[in-house]
Amino acid sequence: MSYVVDFVNVSTVGLERSPVADALAGLRANEARYFSNKYAHVFTTDPAAEVPDLVEYVRRVLAEERGIVIASPPLEATEALVDGLRWTYVFHESGLVVNVLYALEPGGKRAVGFKLSDGMEVPDELADTFKFARQKSKLAGTIRGSYFVVKGEY
Repeated sequence: MSYVVDFVNVSTVGLERSPVADALAGLRANEARYFSNKYAHVFTTDPAAEVPDLVEYVRRVLAEERGIVIASPPLEATEALVDGLRWTYVFHESGLVVNVLYALEPGGKRAVGFKLSDGMEVPDELADTFKFARQKSKLAGTIRGSYFVVKGEY
């Protein structure tokens, strides 16, 4: 069942299995606020099992671009098509959020972003390759993030 993410009244709905559920919910709400403010888009997530095509898309981009396989099970996923951009998000049980930003026009921005929920360790599959910058958020506490540019066509 789809969940419309409320960034005013943050909820752990769909994220309860995560050991950092409150922080992950704050991170999800932070993303919802961004999409609301920047694109007037309502950020809605679905259980990962209900949108396997989105989970597979993100898995494929990670595997083909960098040989990365995320060990943590996916909890939720979503996709937003705004301003010629395809944003695909997967929220993982560990507290990791992976998003693929993919411009639909050739030559546009294309990148994979990683965000770590407050209180989680850097996953082993990312620890040796990425440095994470810190950002403060009223909704999510301290967010640590990193990214890489996508070279292939997806």
